[in-house]
Amino acid sequence: MSEAVKLQSLTKDFGVLRAVDGLDLSVHRGEMFALVGPDGAGKTTSMRLICGAMLPSSGEALVEGVGVTEDPERVKRMVGYMSQRFSLYGELSVAENLRFFADLRGVKAQERLTRSIELLSMTRLSEFTSRRAEQLSGGMKQKLALACTLIHVPRVLLLDEPTTGVDPVSRREFWRILHNLKKKDVTILVSTPYMDEAERCDRVGFIHRGKLITVGTPDELLDGLEGGILRVYTSRAFAAQKVLQGIAGVESVQMFGDRLHLLCENPGSVRTVAGPALENAGYDDFKIEAAAPTLEDVFVSLTGNQG
Repeated sequence: MSEAVKLQSLTKDFGVLRAVDGLDLSVHRGEMFALVGPDGAGKTTSMRLICGAMLPSSGEALVEGVGVTEDPERVKRMVGYMSQRFSLYGELSVAENLRFFADLRGVKAQERLTRSIELLSMTRLSEFTSRRAEQLSGGMKQKLALACTLIHVPRVLLLDEPTTGVDPVSRREFWRILHNLKKKDVTILVSTPYMDEAERCDRVGFIHRGKLITVGTPDELLDGLEGGILRVYTSRAFAAQKVLQGIAGVESVQMFGDRLHLLCENPGSVRTVAGPALENAGYDDFKIEAAAPTLEDVFVSLTGNQG
């Protein structure tokens, strides 16, 4: 399978801080790939290195076989990059923003018109062409930002946490658009803090402290988790963490909203001990049940092993 993006020992230093540390990664042409990691893991820096917004300290990023350090302008023509805070112009209308970014990308007038009609239809913004960008909802702003990113027909789309802060309905709509783009053989590399979004992708890469710690399909990553998961509900979940962390065979205890997830070597044996341990600590409102692991469980397990 041909590679749309290839990173070879990619490294970026900011003084004494190493933001990206020897990244090796291949993203297949036509693939939707999720880069997942916490804030400060190196996701944004990696995206900026791939699109040519900055140059690496060492190593190389290639897009469609073209090295970013060799020919950054050619790479920029092939890539659409949507940053976390895409700079729409609030005083301009939807149509004016599209026109501005088309001109910026050197899109000719007739192609710009045809392309704008297609993108407005795809993003369901056709009825809002005269509305100023600052008057759009958060979800509509993100869809307009995506349309502006796509105006020059990029072959590779880089999206840096595109749905952060967007309501759930708009998130689903945004991902509907992405899946339609994938059907047109656009390669999509997206960073996201949402594990449910990562599960929608063909493959997922976990990045931690600038290093890529694993890559695989969602199913491969879930199957590779060692041990099992117990889910614990209690009104005092935060305090219950200390009780459960002291039980032999519990690898980690993590808060997931109103519940706790226990990664265990042997969930069955831990379950027989966890109940009495909570009762002895004064808990009488808890429930313990076996649970299917999530990608978040996998990530917590891997990053815990990474220190």
